[in-house]
Amino acid sequence: MNMYVSNLSSHVTDEDLRTLFNQYGEVTSAKVISDRETGRSRGFAFVEMADKAGETAMKELNGKQVEGRAISVSIARPKTDSGSSFSRDRGNRW
Repeated sequence: MNMYVSNLSSHVTDEDLRTLFNQYGEVTSAKVISDRETGRSRGFAFVEMADKAGETAMKELNGKQVEGRAISVSIARPKTDSGSSFSRDRGNRW
């Protein structure tokens, strides 16, 4: 199960997330997303774990205070096309 974790403090690391979610089962991956230019956390992350453990972790951790912020944990949704008029899929060119 791939989960989306948001409202993270900028101090939370991949390892912090791994430790937090490991309480509910084995974490396959934990990745805090950072800004390409500054390298600073963007305040969200993705965590992967087995379905049953992920469901339990999601129920237990959603709304939990981490580094002074109530985090939100939900099922990650696939990225969709934003519908931009400049989308490559539509063949528009500059």
